[in-house]
Amino acid sequence: MSGRYVLQRLARCVLVLLGVGVLVFFVARLKGDPVLLMVQPGATAADIEAMRQSLGLSGPLWLQFAHFLGGALQGNLGESIWQRESVTTLLLERVPFTLRLASLAILVVVVLGIPAGIVAARFRGGFWDQTIVAGAVAGQALPTFWVGLMLIYLFAVDFRVLPSFGAGDWRHLVMPVATLSLFSLARVTRLVRSSMLEVLHQDYIRTARAKGLTDRTLLFRHALRNSLLPITTLIGLEYGVALGGSVITETIFALPGVGNLAVEAIFNRDFPLIQAVVLFMAGVFVVINFAVDLMYLVIDPRVHYA
Repeated sequence: MSGRYVLQRLARCVLVLLGVGVLVFFVARLKGDPVLLMVQPGATAADIEAMRQSLGLSGPLWLQFAHFLGGALQGNLGESIWQRESVTTLLLERVPFTLRLASLAILVVVVLGIPAGIVAARFRGGFWDQTIVAGAVAGQALPTFWVGLMLIYLFAVDFRVLPSFGAGDWRHLVMPVATLSLFSLARVTRLVRSSMLEVLHQDYIRTARAKGLTDRTLLFRHALRNSLLPITTLIGLEYGVALGGSVITETIFALPGVGNLAVEAIFNRDFPLIQAVVLFMAGVFVVINFAVDLMYLVIDPRVHYA
């Protein structure tokens, strides 16, 4: 990999984050004026304008954006309108929990999805293949919020074996991780199956089978290895999807993560906090995509970036 390619990718990452920053800055303000939610009933126009000036919301939008961009370039994303704290501090308090939740969900996806896809491809058309494919289709069809609510009803209300909300020990993570991982698990399983089936029909696989290689060697050393590029790409994308899905999951289970923080910020029209959360999500997604590109070099030595 050349240094020029790395610099080009880094420049693209900066442009993507800049575009996200512009988009979220202006779109967030379509929700209305947060000052109207904060002032006391019966406040005069002068009181409203004074509060707007104290929050830095009185100038034209282009000037507000210039202040936001200048602060962001210096690592200062502003101060929360409602909590009157640095949004960076508020974000860093919630980031570890969300990253742990998303990482556990992706771990479940990898541990269960790849073997399930291999089994389905190995027994194509059989009972296990049909069962796994049906489960994957159902997993993609079921809405995340509905899955979370059903899990709460079954395991917290009916069986009473798991807590329904909050953060504590490992039991508080079982249902959120299951809810967050189900959709990605279904997608990865189907992709592994289709990729394995495509590779298993290649000429070199038939030649290797004719030479007497065992099914285990064919599946793992040859077929799976040559299917890893699309699988790795999807898993990387699904990590970003898991971060985005944390907004719904953390709200359902009342978890202290970035997703719950984003919902609170949106309802409160807390513009600096909304901007910080979206930029964090976008930044993680960009870093993951860059890391996946680097992993291609390890997975397939034939890949070269000029």
